[in-house]
Amino acid sequence: MQWQEVCDNPLFNNLPFRFETDRWGKVIMSPATNRHSRYQGLINRWLDRLLARGEAIPECSIQTTDGVKVADVVWASADFLHRYGLDNPFPAAPEIVVEILSPSNTLAEMEQKKDLYFMQGAQEFWICQEDGVMRFYNRFAQLESSALAPKFPAQLKLAFT
Repeated sequence: MQWQEVCDNPLFNNLPFRFETDRWGKVIMSPATNRHSRYQGLINRWLDRLLARGEAIPECSIQTTDGVKVADVVWASADFLHRYGLDNPFPAAPEIVVEILSPSNTLAEMEQKKDLYFMQGAQEFWICQEDGVMRFYNRFAQLESSALAPKFPAQLKLAFT
């Protein structure tokens, strides 16, 4: 199944699942929790606050060599957005790709996604752990903090918890 077919299929509308595909076009669904969604919103707001000339985008579809992956949040520069506009999925990864760990996935799965996003041109890959601790990576190593958004907090705290 091609990505646009998944997006256009009315059977997939209004389901509380996140969709991706594997390299064979099979649809993979993962449930989203409210904790996950709140971290996603918080990351989105931080990125929009810290980085100019671009846009934070939640649930961003990216074509990889292992099918279409949907990053929890990305930050795409204005140049990236001028280049790819509304392509669905993006044929390349934006500059920053962020995944939020959930009970339904593992660090090993995130390591695989990290490699896929870097192969598609990402400059940084971030993981938000379930406790809000952030891990920042460039293509070569784990970083103490983001080089692209150095003021991004090392740990996110959810209000009202």
